[in-house]
Amino acid sequence: MIDKANITGIILAGGKSSRMGTDKGFLKLNNKPFIQYSIDALQPLVSDILIVSDAAAYDVFGLKRIHDTLKNAGPISGIYSGLKASKTTYNLVLSCDIPLITTVVLQKLIDAFDEESEIIQAESNGKTMPLIALYKSSIKDTFKSFLEQDERRLRIAIKACNYKNVVLDEAYHNATLNVNTKEELKHIEDVYNH
Repeated sequence: MIDKANITGIILAGGKSSRMGTDKGFLKLNNKPFIQYSIDALQPLVSDILIVSDAAAYDVFGLKRIHDTLKNAGPISGIYSGLKASKTTYNLVLSCDIPLITTVVLQKLIDAFDEESEIIQAESNGKTMPLIALYKSSIKDTFKSFLEQDERRLRIAIKACNYKNVVLDEAYHNATLNVNTKEELKHIEDVYNH
């Protein structure tokens, strides 16, 4: 079991969403910004929460905000920036566009902990979720070398690490839904309200 004192929450809120036309962390579900759901799910499990974003608007949440080391380099850069700033061995990494995420799902990642795994990611509905995952800080150098090689694909970087997947029961599939389009936002509102 990993002690809460040794886990940092890292929320990636860097992406300007081209498809939504707005910063996704500030989209609202039931009048609450998406990013607040990520914060609420993380809070019981971590000692600290970092937001990786260049947008000063996120300062309203009163959390430490980290700038993306490399601009527009996608999640590898965001995760690397967060891990570099983290003071703990373990880090729960979340994107800011999964408003139905729950502490229960994140606890499953922690429960799957073993000494060998450097990344423990959720797998839901047959898809791996590298942005709902537990990362060891020690992999930051691996990620850095991918950035230096101009490799932007997160799955490639993960394959270079010791990783394992935690397959979620169907009951938790909605918790991992992310929102990229207005249609997906509507779907999540329907799920939330039923």
